[in-house]
Amino acid sequence: MQHSGALGATRRAAPCSSSPAHASRVCGPARSRCARVVAAAGATGKVMLEVKDLTAKIVSTGQQILNGVNLVVCEGEVHAIMGKNGSGKSTLSKVLVGHPDYEVTGGSAMYKGKDLFALEPEERSHAGLFMSFQSPIEIPGVSNVDFLRMACNARRKTLKQPELDPLEFYAFIIPKLELLNMDPTFLNRNVNEGFSGGEKKRNEILQLAVLEADMAILDEIDSGLDIDALRDVAKAVNALKRPDSGVMMVTHYKRLLDYIQPDFVHIMQMGEIIKTGDMSLVDALELDGYASVQTV
Repeated sequence: MQHSGALGATRRAAPCSSSPAHASRVCGPARSRCARVVAAAGATGKVMLEVKDLTAKIVSTGQQILNGVNLVVCEGEVHAIMGKNGSGKSTLSKVLVGHPDYEVTGGSAMYKGKDLFALEPEERSHAGLFMSFQSPIEIPGVSNVDFLRMACNARRKTLKQPELDPLEFYAFIIPKLELLNMDPTFLNRNVNEGFSGGEKKRNEILQLAVLEADMAILDEIDSGLDIDALRDVAKAVNALKRPDSGVMMVTHYKRLLDYIQPDFVHIMQMGEIIKTGDMSLVDALELDGYASVQTV
């Protein structure tokens, strides 16, 4: 499978709702259940990603994992997805980028006004959809700099921008390395080969920076990071946020959300988003665990 970030790259929508104040609603059970927090008054962001009643299964076993996911991400928003292991968080991420291990069995996903599931994985990447994986793969024999330049130029070609030659790309990427506190020698190493867990995660965010993605799906980017690496990665993600981009983060831990403040926090259970709130919801989880938000 192609990486839906840099590896994938090598191969106006309706306005979001607004209200005088933050408001949330959770609809009834089963497939009609949804969780949506309405943006604050004056919100002008367009819908970046809209998922409706999404269901999906594992291809090899037929096991249904997603059971009616509803989610709306607007431009400029940061969303956090939390939940117990096996609740469907990572499956949702992989389904959105077109992982072949999963099959969509119902529902829809619109990305920047287009049918996301009508696009091949590499087309989704070229359109600005990026996903960082929990366990990035190694690519022996391919240097980081060649890999990143090819991915960057594939994205630039889609945007009808001129491609960068090696010298131009080096000038382009150096500030991004500095943002992540990465040594330039990383560029000469093979992609993720021999990298520590922290180095792999930094390299994933470097790909995000190089591709200048419009919608970033970050799957547990905090796992395996020490406190210094976490701060560097969070600093880079915050610096890469734009008013016209969106971020969806999958995480188990409050510590990531202390550094990258989400606008909305969603709790998944049994393949559905069962509750939506803000950071106060994370604080409640820290005190009482998922029992405080579970449904019957």
